[in-house]
Amino acid sequence: MNIQSLTLRDFRNYETAALELSSGVNVFCGENAQGKTNILEAVGLLSTTRLFRSGQKREAIRFGARQAEAEAAFFAEKRDMTIRAVIPSAGRVQLTVNGIRQKRLSDAAGILRTVLFCPEDLMMIREGAAARRRFIDIALCQLRPNYARYLSEYNKLHENKIRILKDAEEKPSLLDALDDFSLRMSMIGGHIIRYRAYYLRSLMEKAKGIHASISGKEEQLDYRYSTVSTVSDPFASAKDIGMQLWEHACQHRAAEIAVKSCLSGPHKDDLELAIGGKSAKAFASQGQVRTCALSLKLAERDMFFDDSGEYPVLLLDDVLSELDARRQDFVLNRIENGQVLITCCEPEKLAQVEGGWMFTVRQGTVERC
Repeated sequence: MNIQSLTLRDFRNYETAALELSSGVNVFCGENAQGKTNILEAVGLLSTTRLFRSGQKREAIRFGARQAEAEAAFFAEKRDMTIRAVIPSAGRVQLTVNGIRQKRLSDAAGILRTVLFCPEDLMMIREGAAARRRFIDIALCQLRPNYARYLSEYNKLHENKIRILKDAEEKPSLLDALDDFSLRMSMIGGHIIRYRAYYLRSLMEKAKGIHASISGKEEQLDYRYSTVSTVSDPFASAKDIGMQLWEHACQHRAAEIAVKSCLSGPHKDDLELAIGGKSAKAFASQGQVRTCALSLKLAERDMFFDDSGEYPVLLLDDVLSELDARRQDFVLNRIENGQVLITCCEPEKLAQVEGGWMFTVRQGTVERC
């Protein structure tokens, strides 16, 4: 899988930009705040329908413009394809694949596959559970389009349930619908938990091997998938898991009404990581945290390859400057295959990358060196 061309219109600080890309390594060099990361963010939007630096898509619209556009021509599954995103200042984001408008954003999940590694990911281990859930969800939404649809529906149900709980004090009749939302969330949640359990089992087997290659076998990486306490087996059928979630929701119904919050469901799941038998979040050194995050990201890339026989487009956003020389070498030695887009303020750090295309980014313009 590789992007052949990328076109931007009124996206972030780009009025217009049209890039032809190498099927190998593409390095975007320039000072800070010139637009390097915006290129990667546009690719990420086309891949995941998300902006990795902002939850508000309208923030991608260039100041003074009415809408932002990003379009990519790419080769995947032995054929040429196109995907285009339009972000209007008012209204919903529009996605078009091969000229066909998609009814739902989730319908485009997994068409253009990417793995993003940015400096924020290096601290994913230290952050709260939401950061690790986001890591899991972004990958699974690309690998399994049905998962993207389940997650989208679950999130909408969750938002509505929260609205019911918050407004019920003034409108008690809203609680009549509470159990219907809880039951539907439980049934959808059963699918989500099952998908996550199977994905994490495969991902962590790969991550353990990568981690051992970087750190040595004396620091073994391990994990636990933490989900709702009534779920006895996250690999069981989605129906059985859903009924166990429903049991937990019923137990917490009164508490949810009291605190006006949704206390039960896979929106509270976590990936608990351990290094040498100790919690990575609580006890890992800075170097151990970075090795752990690096192992997860490279394992994610390998998972995509195993699934389709094609490497996803790897997006490295200034991450090499955050790694020491040993970890830099490890990353660069693993990107010999597949397309890579790298942003960098110090191009000399990439001197060992052979055959790559170099681009200079300056104030919203891009030129190939």
